[in-house]
Amino acid sequence: MRVHFISIGGSVMHQLAIALHRKGYQVSGTDDEIFEPARTNLAAEGLLPARIGWQPALITNDIDAIILGMHAKADNPELARAQELGLKIYSFPEYIYHESRQKKRVVVGGSHGKTTTTSMIMHVLRQLHQDFDYLVGARLEGFDQSVNITNAPVIICEGDEYPASTLEKKPKFHFLFPHVAILTGIAWDHINVFPTFPFYLEQFVIFINKIEKGGLLIYNESDPVLKKLVEENLRTDIRYQPYAVPEHQIKEGKTTVTIEGVTGTLKVFGNHNLMNLYAAYYACKELGVTAANFIKAIAGFTGAAKRLELLAAGPTTHVYRDFAHAPSKVKATIEAVKQQYPNRKLVGILELHTFSSLNEAFMAEYKGAMDKADLAVVFYSKHALELKRMPDLPAEKVMAGFGKEGLLVMNDKEQLIHWLQNQSFENSNLVLMSSGNYDGIDMLTFAQQITQ
Repeated sequence: MRVHFISIGGSVMHQLAIALHRKGYQVSGTDDEIFEPARTNLAAEGLLPARIGWQPALITNDIDAIILGMHAKADNPELARAQELGLKIYSFPEYIYHESRQKKRVVVGGSHGKTTTTSMIMHVLRQLHQDFDYLVGARLEGFDQSVNITNAPVIICEGDEYPASTLEKKPKFHFLFPHVAILTGIAWDHINVFPTFPFYLEQFVIFINKIEKGGLLIYNESDPVLKKLVEENLRTDIRYQPYAVPEHQIKEGKTTVTIEGVTGTLKVFGNHNLMNLYAAYYACKELGVTAANFIKAIAGFTGAAKRLELLAAGPTTHVYRDFAHAPSKVKATIEAVKQQYPNRKLVGILELHTFSSLNEAFMAEYKGAMDKADLAVVFYSKHALELKRMPDLPAEKVMAGFGKEGLLVMNDKEQLIHWLQNQSFENSNLVLMSSGNYDGIDMLTFAQQITQ
């Protein structure tokens, strides 16, 4: 099998290239820029292109599949050559489905919690020595790849609602046709892709209709939007498993959970993580895992990278970082830490970094998201706005949107550094929420300093 990647340097694309190479396929690829860690990873496998840039001469009739990355534009010369030759062109998710047609497919969708829920399923199956393939949006402890394609009978996929490729604008999760589907919740995001909430909702209806006949939909019934959507689009040819927060206790900063009479202590916490865990349990149950084995295996799960990740810890201070940028994720993260440590001061610092989060019209979606924080800061850099070619975001619009009394809004990193250096973090938890890097501030060193 000969496969060529147009835009091989992508964070997930290069990992699929490595997975197929390890499977024994003949793999080639090109890109107009390749950054770390993709460059080193590809070089280690002998897959780093000899030169940077598009090379239409490499597109020949003996290629079995072209895999087109999101980074590639519609006028890409290699894409034009592939179309001219009539080669089979796949988006990333289309090719994942192509490789998994004979597998049992588990797909985790929803506006939040996808990566964590997928990671939990993967962790449990790995602990129980079950054979499976996977696609997940973060690097996980114990897994050297975020994509793996072998001859395993099962594949666990995180189902992203972003468009599949420059040719195929439909969401990625529309191409995966699950036997077991999970929907964790629905909260409007990605307004640059889904300009209205009804249009965003429609993508989830389509996803439900893509579930294979006889399949199972596991859905969060505590989300009123999702519950209503499921009830209005019932299918008679699939099964349904609702879930919410499972039975649990919090004592001295430790959470225990009980499922089907089996109790275990967790390393993760928060209602959102407990719901993710319950969804993961039902998926694992469908794959033959007992409650006792699930509880034993999940006890060691420490979380996915940048998902309520403990960055540094001291006797009276913890620092967490989270990828949270969408309003529902910010709210869930803040509330989880406050619930786990009710007697500690909670300091939340959110960086607005995505297109949606920097859009003035989207600010109202953040209403109440940081209410549980004792000290709340919203930071965004002028540089991020310039890079995205977006207009200025007035601080007063941010404050009005969040509706949080005492909210501090900053857009200068020196101002944020000065503020951080003048705070006392004794008997406090600091939560850093960002998909960026606070305009280059070394938060890891700062976290280590305040927890010593």
